[in-house]
Amino acid sequence: MTLRVSVEAIVRRISLIRGQKVILDADLAELYGVSTKAFNQAIKRNRDRFPEDFMFQLSASEMEAMRSQFVTASKRNIRYLPFVFTEHGVIMAASILNSPRATEASVYVVRAFVKLRSLLAANKELAHKLAEMERKVETHDGAIRKLMAEPEPKEKRIGFIKESRVVYRTNRKH
Repeated sequence: MTLRVSVEAIVRRISLIRGQKVILDADLAELYGVSTKAFNQAIKRNRDRFPEDFMFQLSASEMEAMRSQFVTASKRNIRYLPFVFTEHGVIMAASILNSPRATEASVYVVRAFVKLRSLLAANKELAHKLAEMERKVETHDGAIRKLMAEPEPKEKRIGFIKESRVVYRTNRKH
């Protein structure tokens, strides 16, 4: 049995909540090929395997934020506050369900978390390089502006000094 979902499709289901990358219980249940109710029952029977850094329940405000962020989330008939799972929680959930599909799906989900982590790292590196370039541009920009600025007008006189007095000569004809 081959799972017909791409890593990119799973990456789109991963959200950042409380500073952690997580996936909703309903999305994970769908990937594992079970109903959300059956999935959550299995999790509740093994609650001791899911510490707070593996899984947590969303607050009402977090759920509202997700509903407004994702149109599909607002279409669901959600009567409870969903659980979300971190990368480690995904692996633990697959071990609890203990089915070939859950094992296969967990591999895809972990790959999605890894891909997301590498994308975020690349973005941080890119942001750092851009900030560095902006600083250089600002420095060079200031120097270029100085060079391009109009010089202050200087009064041009032609003359020589004779016996401690200045004699100026102009180009006028008398």
